[in-house]
Amino acid sequence: MNEALLRSLTPSVLGILVRRGADFAAAEDAVQDALVEAVRVWPAGPPRDPKGWLVTVAWRRFLDATRADAARRRREDFVDEEPAPGPAPAVDDTLQLYFLCAHPSLTPSSAVALTLRAVGGLTTRQIAQAYLVPEATMAQRISRAKRTVSRVRFDQPGDVATVLRVLYLVFNEGYSGDVDLAAEAIRLTRQLAAAIDHPEVAGLLALMLLHHARRAGRTASDGSLVPLAEQDRGRWDTESIAEGIEILQTALARDRLGEFQAQAAIAALHADAPTAEETDWVQIVEWYDELTRLTDSPVVRLNRAVAVGEADGPRAGLAALAALDDSLPRHAAVAAYLHERDGDLTTAARLYAEAAHKAPNLAERDHLTRQAARLNACR
Repeated sequence: MNEALLRSLTPSVLGILVRRGADFAAAEDAVQDALVEAVRVWPAGPPRDPKGWLVTVAWRRFLDATRADAARRRREDFVDEEPAPGPAPAVDDTLQLYFLCAHPSLTPSSAVALTLRAVGGLTTRQIAQAYLVPEATMAQRISRAKRTVSRVRFDQPGDVATVLRVLYLVFNEGYSGDVDLAAEAIRLTRQLAAAIDHPEVAGLLALMLLHHARRAGRTASDGSLVPLAEQDRGRWDTESIAEGIEILQTALARDRLGEFQAQAAIAALHADAPTAEETDWVQIVEWYDELTRLTDSPVVRLNRAVAVGEADGPRAGLAALAALDDSLPRHAAVAAYLHERDGDLTTAARLYAEAAHKAPNLAERDHLTRQAARLNACR
């Protein structure tokens, strides 16, 4: 079974059902039923037109659910609108669905969560990790969002800022999580950049390209993580780096700085350094100061502490870290790194082990465990 094909077709099929009059929650349920049916029957005989097959089955599932509901008087109208046999229209509705999920009736956080679940294909657990909340809390948030949008028409799409936030989180999950969605996030952001003249759209696209350019160097042949300072920069995609920097420079020239442009500027300084030792950490700290002013995010402050440790020494980094809540994700890993650089190997080894216990994924846990073992062997 080609799971990648099913994932790529899901947004378009969902969009077709919504445009034909199905409310969002019911359409999503119908599409999920169609996907389950595809997993069951396609191995024995895959259809010649997978998208058309999914549309037909999903619509029939929707009709079945509608007939079982109170909306009996609308049943004939829905039957009349059933898609005709033959190939489904070759329309990519994914980006439009992102805007539709960012509905004005939803709070930005709920809109992002709904889109990540319904269109981005992320699990509730993955979304909860991205938002740093318990999985049960996120499940309730998504359920409330579904109930809200089930009562409204999708004729007032949401704003660009919410869509950018969704694309950013989808990219991050694809870049470092369990599901590879990074390339899809870049594709959709390119579409958005072509349709909207907005410096933050350009900033997000530049950020994605600069991060994605380093992807080949992030893991060793055995799948283990390779820290940025140890990566083989010859494996980085120089064309993507050049494109990202060019897009960023054009956006910055408009003097409308936003958080994605600031993040992209930091990524550009990393990507542009010939070696790790030549990284301009002083300028990176300055960009983190700008980013802190824009977002006041504790995660940004955590990353800033690392940059301060590189620019001004590990004790300066630890001083910056001391002002932050130690329950922050990856706080222990940052503290371990700074203590190691300061020569306190005992504390660093303990903190690496603590960070490994809290790691959000297997690759990161294994990396931190090896760091702890390496320091323990040195003592």
